[in-house]
Amino acid sequence: MTRRISLLLVDDHALMREALAARLSAETDMEIVGIVGTADEALAEVERVHPDVVLMDIDMPGVTCFDAARTIRARFPRTRVVFLSAFCHDHYIEQALAVQAAGYLTKTEPLDTVIRAVRSVACGGSYFSPQVQARIVVDTSGTHLARRQRSRISTLTPRELQVLRYIARGLSQKEIASLMQVSPKTVHCHGANLMTKLDIHDRVELARFAIREGLTEA
Repeated sequence: MTRRISLLLVDDHALMREALAARLSAETDMEIVGIVGTADEALAEVERVHPDVVLMDIDMPGVTCFDAARTIRARFPRTRVVFLSAFCHDHYIEQALAVQAAGYLTKTEPLDTVIRAVRSVACGGSYFSPQVQARIVVDTSGTHLARRQRSRISTLTPRELQVLRYIARGLSQKEIASLMQVSPKTVHCHGANLMTKLDIHDRVELARFAIREGLTEA
């Protein structure tokens, strides 16, 4: 008997989790081995069950999905990560590629497409929604976002983007440091870099900028 693809579902919306679980578990070659609601819980669950594929929402409470995916890829390289999002922003796609995600699907995709994506990445391939494919290129340097126009967001490093997202959520410097597992001084330096690169000079305006750019959207 062929081994079934083991799946971990990560989404803070119960209806989304339940719909995915019901449809995917109906496939004879798939098995749901865990269902959690935050990226923090996903890290613990991956360590416990070692799934083949993690289907993860983009925006959830606690540790960002991109931090979680980076840790998963480093500690469990055989586990493939596929992101799900209601949005298709360039900065989301760029971060997904930076953490070597095997796929990025929009939540407008039918569940049958999610099934095809799971099978593809479980076999070592990748799968991106058409809207995402239209924004990326594959060349000798790898897979990356196709640049149209350099924006202020594009000047930020992945870590600076993570700090900006946490600031937009209203987290303190100490809370951000704890989530990112770095010192408060490091967070302070990232914040200073953000203000310099974005020409913004206080945390309130940083948060407003992040909201305008869609960095807090689910």
